[in-house]
Amino acid sequence: MKHLLCYALLFISLQGFAQTLPKRTLKELVTVKEPGWDLVSAWVKRAKNKVEVLPKTQASAEAALLQAQVTTRSPMGAVIYETGGILVDDGWIRILGSGSSRLPRSLMAWNKGKSYLQEGTQPSFLLIADDVLGGFFAINAGAISETQIGKIFYLSPDTLQWEPTELGYSEFLQFCFSANLAGFYAGMRWKGWEADVKKLAGDRGIHCYPYLWTSEGKDINKVSRKDVPIEELWLLYSGQKK
Repeated sequence: MKHLLCYALLFISLQGFAQTLPKRTLKELVTVKEPGWDLVSAWVKRAKNKVEVLPKTQASAEAALLQAQVTTRSPMGAVIYETGGILVDDGWIRILGSGSSRLPRSLMAWNKGKSYLQEGTQPSFLLIADDVLGGFFAINAGAISETQIGKIFYLSPDTLQWEPTELGYSEFLQFCFSANLAGFYAGMRWKGWEADVKKLAGDRGIHCYPYLWTSEGKDINKVSRKDVPIEELWLLYSGQKK
């Protein structure tokens, strides 16, 4: 029941961008009754993968939550308000929170100009995490697919297609924390990737050439890999142009 409630709150929050209702205050968004962080922190403690919760700064957390307009009763609101972001597998996956020195992107700030243009407008999708190769995880709000609204899709750098995961946000967190990521990323991790990823900042990604979607780029151990801004990979792989 709690998972269903979190899903409903998240969906309502996404839909809320289309409304002209006044923004909720910080007091209205921060709840002490059944806080979502209790759920998330329990999943972190049981994690099978390496999970690092980045510390928040209070001012950034408050600003990010006000911008997102999601209550802390939901796991998404909890991640935004309680963390500077979450790194999985030494930073291979970066889950967006309120931003930190190691992950200098808050969730809604990162989405501005991508899934929405102006404050108060409904995002057509919501980017919630990405990986070092420029694979992007997004909640579908209608732009990615007319079905599976509220579910997460993955823009894969080796296909350039939005692939359905059939996961909601809560399920996605648990997938990142405890699923077989080596299996999910089979063929996309090169020898010595751990050392390279540890050195990578949270606003950077790895550009591969030949591109991973080409026949020449199928063996990731043989491609050229370069540290570039993650923004550059988003523009390249999503087809968006500035």
